[in-house]
Amino acid sequence: MKKFLIALFALILAFPLGFFGCSKKNANVIRVSEVTHSVFYAPLYIAINNGYFADYGIEIELSNGGGADKCMTALVSKSAEIALMGPEATIYVANQGKQDMPVVFGQLTKRDGSFIIGRENITNFDWSVLDNKEILGGRRGGVPAMTLEYAIKKNNVQNCTINYDVAFDNLTSAFIGGTGDFVTAFEPTASTITANGRGYILASVGAETGEIPYTAFTANRSFIDSNTTMVKNFLKAIIRGYNYLVSADIDDIVAALKPSFDGTSDALLKKSMQAYIAIDSWNSTPVMSEVAYNNLMKIIRDAGTLTEDVPMSKVVDNSIALEVLKEMA
Repeated sequence: MKKFLIALFALILAFPLGFFGCSKKNANVIRVSEVTHSVFYAPLYIAINNGYFADYGIEIELSNGGGADKCMTALVSKSAEIALMGPEATIYVANQGKQDMPVVFGQLTKRDGSFIIGRENITNFDWSVLDNKEILGGRRGGVPAMTLEYAIKKNNVQNCTINYDVAFDNLTSAFIGGTGDFVTAFEPTASTITANGRGYILASVGAETGEIPYTAFTANRSFIDSNTTMVKNFLKAIIRGYNYLVSADIDDIVAALKPSFDGTSDALLKKSMQAYIAIDSWNSTPVMSEVAYNNLMKIIRDAGTLTEDVPMSKVVDNSIALEVLKEMA
């Protein structure tokens, strides 16, 4: 698996710049590719909808990548300036030796945001119910799959089959279609499945795995160096979004999220937010700690995706986040 991932990203990085598409036309637009569209990334949506990016003259063009591998492809092919994804994608390409490497410059969430959904309503859930069952877990080597593996091992689940064959953005539709006994899902998808009578939320994966840099903002080094002020202002808007999230009334938070989740009821958005607040989902600053990074490396090693650690200095640049914190103090 390790060789496959490295070879894949090496192939992507080998393409000439601009091969996949044209550059952006408006210098004030930042194209952001998000790994999935979820309330889990509430500070980003609040910053967009409350006008915090606009305050800095930034327009966000948001697209759903449907997995960290696809977000990384968008990033290195220059079809996105920033990717919101798990740092594992950057870790996998860190040793490729390219000058213009992707760099994590700000952390957003600090634990897994997925929930286990079952076909039956199990009160007093115990992880042993996964014994000898099949669960749809996402792409092998992705953080969602690896944290699920970690939680399963931690709880001594026996003979649980993790199905890695279903694409990340097709997990819930496959489950609803009859594949697997359980599935992992983010909010508000998890609550929507429950509301539609298609399954039941049983447990939080993030509550089992502890704090890790689960999703972070990543950009190519060339973009960061050429647009340092814009990147700093991007993080300032995110921090303002987080500060609003932790200080505002829940109904006001739902109102700030609503434009990003057209078709999702206020009740479901509220339930989703309360679920993420309950597990303390977000990093209070965009600065990634070495302790959290090392916890992620342990999960990656345990998954067998990499056999050797990749130093944090090869993957993460906290300098801009630290400057932003000083400026906003």
